[in-house]
Amino acid sequence: MTNQTIKQPNSRMCFACGLENPAGLHLHFYDDGRETVTSEFVIAEHHQGYPGVAQGGIVAAILDEVGGRTVMIGNPNRFFFTAKLEVKYRQPVPTGVHLRAVGRLLRLKERLATAHAEIHAPNGEVLAEADLVLSNVPAGTLNLAEADRLGWRVYPDSFTQTNNAQQ
Repeated sequence: MTNQTIKQPNSRMCFACGLENPAGLHLHFYDDGRETVTSEFVIAEHHQGYPGVAQGGIVAAILDEVGGRTVMIGNPNRFFFTAKLEVKYRQPVPTGVHLRAVGRLLRLKERLATAHAEIHAPNGEVLAEADLVLSNVPAGTLNLAEADRLGWRVYPDSFTQTNNAQQ
């Protein structure tokens, strides 16, 4: 059992992790090498629904991404689609506040996986959570030879910190 944290790749234009997507969330993800993926972030004001509260679709996107990335633990080029996403909104998710998303891999089979994801307030309270069913991406659907063009690689943390400061 190790306490090693492994940074997962980002892409250029993904809404959740795309570092060059001007409307995106610019999230970075880290895994523990076993079953858990985390991301720490602040939801920007331009992603709000009501004043000071994140729009529900943004919350769902974060839960979808952190839960879906659990299948990448140990293999960052293993991709699954979300087949089912069941979200429970427990409390309003604030904008402008440091939050933490946690995804846990519950089961991984060759073609299907299940995961659970949560967004936590600074005090640890669960604000929203989701259960996911994930289905593997069929062979040949994604061309990993184009990974450079897509920007699928591990970026330094400072890349996003610099870019997010400009938002």
